[in-house]
Amino acid sequence: MIMDGGTADAGRADEAASRGLPAGGLDRRSFLFGSAASLGALGLAGCVTPDGMSRAEAALHYAPMPNEKFPIPAVDVSKVDPKYFRKTVRYDSKEAPGTIIVDPSNYYVYRIEGEGNATRYGANVGRAGFLWSGDAYVGRKAEWAIWTPPKEMIARQPEAAKYARGMPPGLDNPLGARTLYLYQNGAYTLYTIYATSDPESIGTGVTSGCTGLLSQDMIDLYNQTPVKTKVVVLPA
Repeated sequence: MIMDGGTADAGRADEAASRGLPAGGLDRRSFLFGSAASLGALGLAGCVTPDGMSRAEAALHYAPMPNEKFPIPAVDVSKVDPKYFRKTVRYDSKEAPGTIIVDPSNYYVYRIEGEGNATRYGANVGRAGFLWSGDAYVGRKAEWAIWTPPKEMIARQPEAAKYARGMPPGLDNPLGARTLYLYQNGAYTLYTIYATSDPESIGTGVTSGCTGLLSQDMIDLYNQTPVKTKVVVLPA
């Protein structure tokens, strides 16, 4: 699925990073997954985090996914602040169950579960100057999407020109394993919720408006999110 650049205002024109790329561009770190959890991380089995999950438990939570089209390695949980591990939390909201709420100030994405509960995911969000807020909805979904840099990005970063006809799906692709495309009034906003390949990006502002979840978290959210699902992006 090729992602067309479209047109947008100045805050959205930087579609390169709105695809989920860090502001620094096409650095290798932004493309590659963190290594599998090390023995050192597993050795912290007895260390319980303030949120109540040990790193050993987190390592199981973010285990490899070998049955994917492109097998997904484990997340190196030592590179993620424990407060960003997936968790069911109390979250009062008037939104209907299934609604996605993006909280860029705190680097969280919530899926409303009802009865005052939500599933909370750690996220990366837009950097300063590229944050946005408002209501949207999931206009389309894609597994292992093709990524195509817009001409504006190629003009700024000529090294992206080799992907002008599209970057094939895979672990190196910036969109990763799953992508939710956000729409308003029938038009693609140029913003997505996507699967990040960089565990160290969680809890930071590195994109130009998109929101990234760890691949295991993104697949969990994606599987529960039909097209037309409401998305609320809170002010930063």
